[in-house]
Amino acid sequence: MNLKYTIALLTLLTVFYFVPASAQTKKTTTTKKQPAKTTQKPAAKTKAPAKGTTAQKASAKNLGDAASKVPAADTTKKGGQNNPVNNNSSLAEEIVVTTSYKPVLAEAVKIRRNPDLEDKTPYKAPLNYTPLDKKLAQDNNIRQLEAMKRPAEQDSAQLNNFAKVGFGSMKTTFAEGYFGNGPDEALQVGGYVKHLAQSGGSIDKQNDSRQEVGVFGKSINAENTLTGRLNYKRHQTYFYGIDQNNPPVDFNPAKQTFNTFGAEGEIAKNFKDEENAFTYAAKFKGYIFNNAFSAKESNVVVSGFLNKTVKQFYAGLSASLDLGTQKDVLYSNNNSIIRANPYIKFQGDNYKIDAGINIAKEFGVSDRFFIFPAAKLEFQVVPKYVRLFAEAKGDINRASIKDFTETNPFLGENINLINSVDKLDITLGLKGTLAPGLGFKAAVYRNSIKNLPLFVSNFATTFNKYQVIYDNGDTRVSGFNGELDFKASEDVNVYGRVEFKDYKMASEAQPWNLPKFILTAGTSIHINDKVDINGSLMFRGSTQDPLLVTGSTAENPIYTKIASFADLSGGVTYKVNKQLSVFAQANNILNATSKTWVYYPNYGFNIFGGIGYAF
Repeated sequence: MNLKYTIALLTLLTVFYFVPASAQTKKTTTTKKQPAKTTQKPAAKTKAPAKGTTAQKASAKNLGDAASKVPAADTTKKGGQNNPVNNNSSLAEEIVVTTSYKPVLAEAVKIRRNPDLEDKTPYKAPLNYTPLDKKLAQDNNIRQLEAMKRPAEQDSAQLNNFAKVGFGSMKTTFAEGYFGNGPDEALQVGGYVKHLAQSGGSIDKQNDSRQEVGVFGKSINAENTLTGRLNYKRHQTYFYGIDQNNPPVDFNPAKQTFNTFGAEGEIAKNFKDEENAFTYAAKFKGYIFNNAFSAKESNVVVSGFLNKTVKQFYAGLSASLDLGTQKDVLYSNNNSIIRANPYIKFQGDNYKIDAGINIAKEFGVSDRFFIFPAAKLEFQVVPKYVRLFAEAKGDINRASIKDFTETNPFLGENINLINSVDKLDITLGLKGTLAPGLGFKAAVYRNSIKNLPLFVSNFATTFNKYQVIYDNGDTRVSGFNGELDFKASEDVNVYGRVEFKDYKMASEAQPWNLPKFILTAGTSIHINDKVDINGSLMFRGSTQDPLLVTGSTAENPIYTKIASFADLSGGVTYKVNKQLSVFAQANNILNATSKTWVYYPNYGFNIFGGIGYAF
């Protein structure tokens, strides 16, 4: 029984396997191709497959009904229906599907990638718009560059005070101190002290001592700037000058001391870059002076100016009131001057013109009235390099005990005081830049001076003191001034100045004790962050004093001649660290036995040094 069922099952499986395969590979007769004008008629109703077992239905469903519906080219047969679109007779194709499509396993190899069936929606962040509240700038014009603020120097920003002390070969004592409140640009307050004393070894009482103390302040406000200063100066020396060939017996040099108390204050309008600007300033300056004897002097000067700019020119007025009193044993004078200077100034790209007058009136010991020219011209000969300048001016020079003794400290008592007058000073010259870092100034001048003051010896009366006399009349002074400043780099700077003078005296035989040639030069060299070097040279031409030498006569006078000399000095500073430094200074390196005044030799070679400290 079992064998019978087994044979029947095998027979049924064989039928199911070979019959579909044979139907799938069986080719039907194909029709001829239709003309291009014919169109295919929709396929006729597909005949349903023959009834089969349940296994055949499941197999067709699992292998895909959609694939079985694709018409095969070899299963169509001809039909004889007319084309409903075109009345011309034509044949249509009729597709007959005999069985469902069964894919083979080999075709699955063609699929190399599985589809991504996940539904992913990319995240898009919400956009936030922030409009800029800024006006659109036009690019057709070049904008002005903003000035870069200068970075603060670390050393000066942190260390506001500095002090130096030193000692030298000629009993030299030296001290300086400078004090400030810090890098506040709107308010500056500070002070200073200075001391220098020396004593010559070969001449008795060849001593000189100078001290100075001062305080200052500056305040910059929105509209104005205020400045002020107070100082005190003291100078002590001796009348040590004697004829070394005929020294007096039991000589005891007299002591001389000068004291000066000074004050100064100013208010000025701050500069503003605006059209038709109005500017002003007012200044007060005064001092009280006295010496070891009976000489006293006080002076107060009040000055100011007003200025109004109108397009390319501006007009203004400057004025001053100079009040002075002078006292000594034989006189008590009021020597005052009032001045007014109206002017108009023009300025262009290549020129600058100042046109005005200087009105001066003396009152007190003298009563004179003057009107002087006050004009100046500058013109660009070579733009940005060379300028031609010319000047014509005049003024009254107030005779001052203080000014005279600062030039010659060996003056005696009861100095004769007469105001000199610069009647007309004419200057013509060139200034500018010859090369990068090389600046120059050269000028020729001719001055006419009435009552030129001269310092002469008065040894016949006062033994070893000087007095002041005047060249009565108009003295003509012609000369040449030349200046040169060469800055080779940020570390090397060389400068020099030369002056030639020629005097045409009115009443005196010679310009007593006035040199006709003076040369000054100097240099400063920054070797590195540790070492700085400085040097200076001064050459002074020969002069004459009216003191007659032995053997001269009234018919053939021979005046005392003071020989020319050169004074070479130099110094070096070594910076140990940010705060501590060491310095040394050598004066009169050539050890020239020079004299500025008869019987008063200068100091010979001397050297001193010390330390400096910043805090």
